[in-house]
Amino acid sequence: MVENEFGMMMKQLREQQGLTINQLAETAGISNSQISRMENGVRGIPKATTIRKLADALDASYGELMSAAGYLEEADGMNAAEQSPAWATYKDKRDFKKMLEEDGELMFDGIPLDQEDKQRIKDVLTGLFWEAKQMNKRKKNNNGIPDGK
Repeated sequence: MVENEFGMMMKQLREQQGLTINQLAETAGISNSQISRMENGVRGIPKATTIRKLADALDASYGELMSAAGYLEEADGMNAAEQSPAWATYKDKRDFKKMLEEDGELMFDGIPLDQEDKQRIKDVLTGLFWEAKQMNKRKKNNNGIPDGK
């Protein structure tokens, strides 16, 4: 069960850092009861934004935690580029994460975005992206076939 694997990994990382549940909770900005439930496999997989907070607090790899949580498994062995619609152009496929990390000026609704704004947008998009991937994976598992096929 992915929840239990994620929880065991999280607990191991926490203990390696010499942190108590309360210390991790304070550092990550997450309740200690939520962390305890995750470690014991009682709570489901957290959202990507919560995993980001945990990775930062544990000085751990965000990608490894996302993988342990089951977010990074590829659907049917296809990578993201292969899952793009046929009509998508290069600009449509542009990596928004990379765009947000670049130093060039970026605006939203005519207002320039600072680094804090860009980071917030990146965090929200990351959470939404992985949440959507997880939902799509569940739909495929429930039906046995991808939706719309």
